[in-house]
Amino acid sequence: MSWLERTELLVQKEGLEKLKKANILVVGLGGVGSYAAEFIARAGVNKMTIVDGDVFDETNKNRQLPALNSTIGKPKVKVLADRLRDINPAIELTVLQEFLSPERAFDIVTKDYDYVLDCIDSITPKVNLIVAARRKKVKIISSMGAGGKLDATKIKVKDISKTKNCTMARVLRKRLKERKVDKGVKAVFSDEVQIPESVKITDGTNFKKSYYGTISFMPAAFGLQAAAHVVNFIIKK
Repeated sequence: MSWLERTELLVQKEGLEKLKKANILVVGLGGVGSYAAEFIARAGVNKMTIVDGDVFDETNKNRQLPALNSTIGKPKVKVLADRLRDINPAIELTVLQEFLSPERAFDIVTKDYDYVLDCIDSITPKVNLIVAARRKKVKIISSMGAGGKLDATKIKVKDISKTKNCTMARVLRKRLKERKVDKGVKAVFSDEVQIPESVKITDGTNFKKSYYGTISFMPAAFGLQAAAHVVNFIIKK
């Protein structure tokens, strides 16, 4: 009995073959990306590249799938790679432990990918990845801010030009417009108004000037929507 028996029952042999042949790139393996990558692997996608330069720390435990006491200090990309191989030993995994510079974003995104998932939580690398995908005509879905929100029923997938009530999306739209990209990018966002008391200003390291407080399930729900969009796209292709 195959571990994908239930999946095949739902999407049929043809759908499962499409998933097995798909090649997906996931960049950023935090709260959104860790869940998205796992959902895609569990759906039967057999070829993935995962990218993240960070290690787990104590503060990740409230919202990131592989963040445990036992994984603190370990590279996110390596911990997740072990987990995905434990789900599907046959998966062809390319594991890149790095933060994405503008040049690398352009190198990494190629026509070989059926879909790119942008799960980065800093604006500059996000812009670089989206612009690279648009220039190379590779499909991309980008996660907006899951912080400062509590209502999972308000999450939607729309073109980035249609996003609202999201600080990250607003900044991103402005930055993308400067690079002549104002639509054609799928975005996962929530139109719930961000809870203003939940923001914290930082010293600006790692491209971050501020961040919102986050609850356990919101980044996971964003990752779920991104993965679901990609899996459905592949099945229907």
